[in-house]
Amino acid sequence: MANLVTSPVLPAHHPGRSSGPLPSAKVRKRYWITLGILMGLAVLFAFGLLAWDNPMPVGSTGFWVIAKLRAGNILTMLVVAACQSIATVAFQTVTNNRIITPSIMGFEALYRVVQTGAVFFLGVAGITFFTGVSQFILQVAIMVGLSVALYGWLLSGKLGNIQIMLLVGIIIGTGLGSISSFMQRLLTPSEFDVLTARLFGSMANADMSYMPVAIGLVVVAGGCLVLASQKMNILALGKETTINLGINHRKEVMKTLFFVSILMAVTTALVGPLTFLGFLVATLAYQLADTYDHRYIYPMSFLIGFVVLAGAYFIMKNVFYAQGVVGIIIEAVGGITFLIFILRKGRL
Repeated sequence: MANLVTSPVLPAHHPGRSSGPLPSAKVRKRYWITLGILMGLAVLFAFGLLAWDNPMPVGSTGFWVIAKLRAGNILTMLVVAACQSIATVAFQTVTNNRIITPSIMGFEALYRVVQTGAVFFLGVAGITFFTGVSQFILQVAIMVGLSVALYGWLLSGKLGNIQIMLLVGIIIGTGLGSISSFMQRLLTPSEFDVLTARLFGSMANADMSYMPVAIGLVVVAGGCLVLASQKMNILALGKETTINLGINHRKEVMKTLFFVSILMAVTTALVGPLTFLGFLVATLAYQLADTYDHRYIYPMSFLIGFVVLAGAYFIMKNVFYAQGVVGIIIEAVGGITFLIFILRKGRL
């Protein structure tokens, strides 16, 4: 009698394939080549910003004197790229939504209200009232404090959930935006002109005296999020799966949102609103890295952020002679790039 019990058919083994974050040799090769290209572009743009239109011969003492004066903008871009990329990727992971950014929680609306309120109540001199290291720390502390209060209030208790927190964040941001718009309508033309320059995301807004504080905060907050990459991989699976795997979901979400609020407060207080940058950088990083593992997504998103910022700054400075105002070109070109990727792959 023939044996009717048949053994299960196992899938054919493909040499070079694994169940890791980069499953095949082709994917691994593409990831490292893309990362190498981005590193090359980052070095190229950084050197271009130092050397382009530098009247002194490359390598001479005069060249390095001028380059040193320009290096501050590159340092600012590195800080902003780290803040926006790490914060947005982490925020999208804990909210399990890839089409929102931490800006939705009202960081930039609060920045606009503070700047507009300073001009509204103190006149043009109000802009200088909010310059200085202590004022920078105060702005960061206010943003982080309000965010922590919002997270703690809306994520605590039995009915607390992230969807309600996002909804309240949108409402608060809209309300602050309305207050800001109302005060702007009552300003004189000269006051409004001065204020407008502060409300565009610009590298020129950054003061080098802020850097020790800003870099320290970015290293601590960003470092904690990067070191927690493996936990972020689990959080990305959803609340139920995370709890079943023995991880305190609420604690990890609260901790992540706290570090995200520090990073977003630092970048907003440093250069002003860059609403679309984090969204663009994170989306491109997902597309180019093509993996779930945050250990690979973070470096990719950081390099994309720096290349986008440096490229936008170079074009605005040397083509349109609008030094430092990078927010305009990021939103225009970045939006087109994002649509191209979406149309090509048909998914986020």
